[in-house]
Amino acid sequence: MMRDFLNIKPKVIFGCLVLWITFSVQAKENPLPFGHIHLYNFDDCDLCGCSTSSGSFGFGTLSNANFLGVRYIYQEYESRNGIFVNSPTIDEKFNTYQVWGQIPVYKSFYVTASVPYQDLHRYYHDGTEEHIKGLGDITVIGWYKWQFYKKKQADKVDMNMDGPEKSPHALQFGIGVKLPTGEFEEELTDRINPGFQVGTGSFDGIFSVGYNLSIKRFGANTLATYYLKGENKNDYKFGNQFSYSLSTFYAFPFETFNFMPFVGLSGDVYDSIEQYGETLPETDGSILNSSFGVEVATKRFIVGANYTLPLSQNLFGENVELKNRLSVYLNFAL
Repeated sequence: MMRDFLNIKPKVIFGCLVLWITFSVQAKENPLPFGHIHLYNFDDCDLCGCSTSSGSFGFGTLSNANFLGVRYIYQEYESRNGIFVNSPTIDEKFNTYQVWGQIPVYKSFYVTASVPYQDLHRYYHDGTEEHIKGLGDITVIGWYKWQFYKKKQADKVDMNMDGPEKSPHALQFGIGVKLPTGEFEEELTDRINPGFQVGTGSFDGIFSVGYNLSIKRFGANTLATYYLKGENKNDYKFGNQFSYSLSTFYAFPFETFNFMPFVGLSGDVYDSIEQYGETLPETDGSILNSSFGVEVATKRFIVGANYTLPLSQNLFGENVELKNRLSVYLNFAL
């Protein structure tokens, strides 16, 4: 029964979610203001799995609000168990259940954090199944937002009692760490996809810089993140990772909520895995993804979905292929 549930197509889930959030939001308060919108949409999964720190999904949401929430991430991969085109394939379905949030610290400083629970399945062509689950690696990132302001005109009297007027431009700088709270099983590293782990067993550094543009109801932004991977107690080190994204969105106002569809591109570049100080062959890779989704924001609640399809990829010597990703979330605005 569980396998039948996991085989439900993400497109069907995504379509049902869009219909639900479009017609069921019935908040009685004013929606979030458009001037408080930006997008940094990165998910907490890594090279061919959910074993390491954030890859091309997210630190936050479209609505630039402090929040606490839950998020579900579904990923589907196909691995080829052999060197030939007709070699048997392995279906991999990864489920991540995540508690995440954005908490203000002081003025332009805030912190994002995520606590994942991994539920990973691997189905072989002979009908056998491999299944691991457990607490994943916790991620904590500190952020500073550098907001730009419009220049005052010398011959114009400033009647704005709220201080300088904000410009449409802002920069974000983040530095953080991924903690080795998830279990790393060394015996799983000899599989076609060594990313089939609930954790890496290592401390990793996270360094991010982003830019966002917000003009009335339209927004666009970019984010670049570098992950400096550490070595675990098994002398195993996942390759360092560079992630990037470009997204645009438009906000449609309704009486009690904002409806915000978005589209974007994202990608990851991975260095090779190392073990005992030696580089393992065919363990690097890169991927470029397209994504689209929608977010509905009321005064207190934020509901969203993000669906991802690969445009081009070369992972583990082309022996591993991403099929699709789906992320859905429900947040409570603080």
